[in-house]
Amino acid sequence: MDPASYLDLSTYDRCITRGVTGSYFPSIYGNGSQIIQEPGYVAIRTEMIHETRIIPLDGRPHDGPGLRSYMGDARGHWEGNTLVVETTDFIGGKVDVAGVPYSEDLKLTERFTRVAPDIVDYQVTVDDPKTFTRPWTVEFPVRHEPGYRIFEYACHEGNRAMHNRLSAARATEREQAEKAAQAGSGAAVSK
Repeated sequence: MDPASYLDLSTYDRCITRGVTGSYFPSIYGNGSQIIQEPGYVAIRTEMIHETRIIPLDGRPHDGPGLRSYMGDARGHWEGNTLVVETTDFIGGKVDVAGVPYSEDLKLTERFTRVAPDIVDYQVTVDDPKTFTRPWTVEFPVRHEPGYRIFEYACHEGNRAMHNRLSAARATEREQAEKAAQAGSGAAVSK
C-alpha cells in the first residue's frame, strides 16, 4: 500500500523515534545502548534514532497527562541491585516499531538487573488495559561487547526515503487516474 501522507509512515520511518521498547528490542542494526548513572538520575542512551532518556531517581511524581511525549515520562528507583523504571504519559504510537497502537493509558515498567559483569537482564512489562486484556512481559539479556561504541545515527541527513515514498505514491495515483480517464473516454467512443 502506498502512503497517502506522512502520517501513514511510522515514527521510525519519519526519523522521530522507535519508542521505548522499539529502542531497546533487538532490531536490524544500531542496537547499542549505554546506561549512565549520576547522582539522582540515570540516563539511557540508544544508538538508533539517537535518543537519550533522562530518568529522575528522587521519588518525584510523574508530570501528568498534560505533558506527553513519544518516549513518555519516566521515573526510576532501585529495588536492591535492580533499576526499576516506570514510564507513563505517552503520545500516540506503537509499543514497538511494527507493533500494535497503544492508548493513552499505556504504562511500561522496565527492570535492569546486572546478572554478570558483562550482562544486564532487561525486562519490560507492558500494561495498557484499553489495548490488551492483561499486562504482558518480555525479558532478555543485554550483553556488553568490549570495544563497542555507539555511533551517531544521523537519520535526517541525506535521508530521502519519506520524500521518495510519497512522491512515488503520488506518481502511482496520477498513473491510475490517467488510465481511468482513458478507459472512461474509450468507453464513450465505442458506444
